[in-house]
Amino acid sequence: MKKLFTTLSNIWKIEDLRARILFTLMCLLVYRIGSFVVLPGVNAETLNSQTNKEGLLGLLNMFAGGSFSRASIFALGVMPYISASIVVQLLSIAVPSFQKMQKEGESGRKKINQITRYLTIIITVLQSVAYIRSQISPDARILPEPLFTITSMFVLTAGTLFVMWLGEKITDKGIGNGISLIIMVGIIAQLPSGIIQEFDSRMGGQGGLIPFILEIAVLFLVVMFTILIVQGVRKIPVQYAKKIVGSKQYGGVRQYIPLKVNAAGVMPIIFAQAIMFIPATIGSFFPGAQSPFLTSFSDYTSLTYNISFALMIIVFTFFYTAITVNPVQMADDMKKNGGFVPGVKPGKTTGDYVDAVISKITLPGAIALAIIAILPSLAIILGVNSQFAHFFGGTSLLILVGVVLDTLQQIESHLLMRHYDGLMKTGRIKGRTPLPAGGSVI
Repeated sequence: MKKLFTTLSNIWKIEDLRARILFTLMCLLVYRIGSFVVLPGVNAETLNSQTNKEGLLGLLNMFAGGSFSRASIFALGVMPYISASIVVQLLSIAVPSFQKMQKEGESGRKKINQITRYLTIIITVLQSVAYIRSQISPDARILPEPLFTITSMFVLTAGTLFVMWLGEKITDKGIGNGISLIIMVGIIAQLPSGIIQEFDSRMGGQGGLIPFILEIAVLFLVVMFTILIVQGVRKIPVQYAKKIVGSKQYGGVRQYIPLKVNAAGVMPIIFAQAIMFIPATIGSFFPGAQSPFLTSFSDYTSLTYNISFALMIIVFTFFYTAITVNPVQMADDMKKNGGFVPGVKPGKTTGDYVDAVISKITLPGAIALAIIAILPSLAIILGVNSQFAHFFGGTSLLILVGVVLDTLQQIESHLLMRHYDGLMKTGRIKGRTPLPAGGSVI
């Protein structure tokens, strides 16, 4: 406890760090206030009685911090920006012109960010129209058509762009990755009500206090398991050649290449969920195309959904790891710097060795990621209410763990840079693979 108070005191003493934290909190407060501002021309009371907060829509509502179900001006949140960032990231891998921009340094990064913003506008306009059609019934609309659709489309688009701007400002002048923090705050905002609902249901005849305590204990274990997966690394020893110049020795030290067990981060789940949303989207636009098979893909507690979801996560984990981790480049860099893996020849042999190690650790990492992803569905099947069940795994838990670790790592860096003790006695906090937004990367 004394260590905690000392650390908090040290954080407050550093003027720059204090200003960054206060600026971040202020921006997040603005976002939370905006999430309660309802779209102009919407009858909030009628809307609340008609809103569906279950299934995939409940998941979208969680990422938007409840704004989705309230028809807020921030109803779409930063998800269009995340989608645009993913598209641009994939184009940077497949399209030569985007690859060229990536190699142009700061100017290239600015061009890519500008393209991402323009694509965000296009995606937001399309999603806003779909949102208005599917989520706001004619009974909840005060303004006549087409005035309501046009004004709501402009407001939703402006709201998403404002949230995107807030995230970028947090990244520049605050602490942590702004887009990731906004998503995290939206998710955490649903936790208190989820716990209260689960407690009330258990005490109201659904098992009593003991099952509720067991659920909290299981949630704690799942969080610990998720932290292990996010933090887990396989260290490959690298020895650097010794060189003596005059009376001084250079090199000759042994270092390590840390290969993450889950190098793909949360991206495989995001890709897989984007594909799983397709049947529901088809059903909303073409009701006549619905079938029991397509309906099972829209029910995320069904066996069909969970098996397909888990398999896609495993496939996307290997795919994303393959395109982001380049063993050949790592081997070439080691060779240029006079480094080698003990017992392995430099060059192609080293590249093959690193590739084999990555393949071995990616499989258990992918399976663990798939298990984490389907845990919320299993929790709902076992009787946990849907809002609380989302915290037992999936994208929400991975984002929470990753963003918290990343933010604490940045705070610790500020402390160590000014010769204060870090946040932990046992070693430095490790960050995570960020989201694909704001130049980082949901």
